[in-house]
Amino acid sequence: MAVKKGPKQPAKMPRALYERELYRLQTELVKLQEWVRAEGARLVIVFEGRDAAGKGSTIKRVTEHLNPRVARIVALPKPTERERTQWYFQRYTEHLPAAGEIVLFDRSWYNRAGVEHVMGFCTKEEHQRFLHQCPIFERMLVEEGVLLRKYWFSVSDAVQEQRFRRRLEDPTRRWKLSPMDLESITHWEAYSRAKDEMFVHTDIAEAPWNVVESDDKRRARLNMIAHLLSTVPYRDVPPPELELPPRPPATGYQRPPRDLQSYVPDHAAGLLD
Repeated sequence: MAVKKGPKQPAKMPRALYERELYRLQTELVKLQEWVRAEGARLVIVFEGRDAAGKGSTIKRVTEHLNPRVARIVALPKPTERERTQWYFQRYTEHLPAAGEIVLFDRSWYNRAGVEHVMGFCTKEEHQRFLHQCPIFERMLVEEGVLLRKYWFSVSDAVQEQRFRRRLEDPTRRWKLSPMDLESITHWEAYSRAKDEMFVHTDIAEAPWNVVESDDKRRARLNMIAHLLSTVPYRDVPPPELELPPRPPATGYQRPPRDLQSYVPDHAAGLLD
């Protein structure tokens, strides 16, 4: 009896090819940034998906060479007691961009459709109200002229577990794991159903969801950035012409003695011994 084979997995992206294309795309992101600033555009990018799906590392690559005064990341903590009494979208609206700004939401208002719903942090009525209001809210943003882009990072259960284990073993990444993250393993199907229901209500023509396959993080980053660039009608804004002025001649300034200042010890020198 023949055994059915699963879909063929694409070859892993070679590092050299990945880094070369990433740099090219990041150069285009800088052009996009300058266009946003010159045109007074407002760009919102929503990053959603399962825990360990690669959202944070992709955001890091998107913003790596951008001006933090233009492009900023919003990653909100759990709401305060006061925020719990507000209109649900209120805590997010204050972080929306003004003219010439880019805002990247590392998780967003979609918390209500995912973790809050699955883990029982909101009522059924609040969840249903969100599914009703969210498309209205997003249509209002688009009608206002905001460029809204939404990305869902999709990771398989096996790869998610591998990444969780690596985080547990790596002291520099251990902070990325929380008890809530680990609970997502036992609620895999519940999160899947919640995501499917969320897509039914919020995958709208004015602000569609874009799914990023992220078992291969390198492919995911390149695919997401390339797609984002393809959806925004940016152009190359020529930078102002700059020229280094000649250094003026010395006028007799004398640097204070070094022993009057405290210097950082040369830790690096000890590594060379």
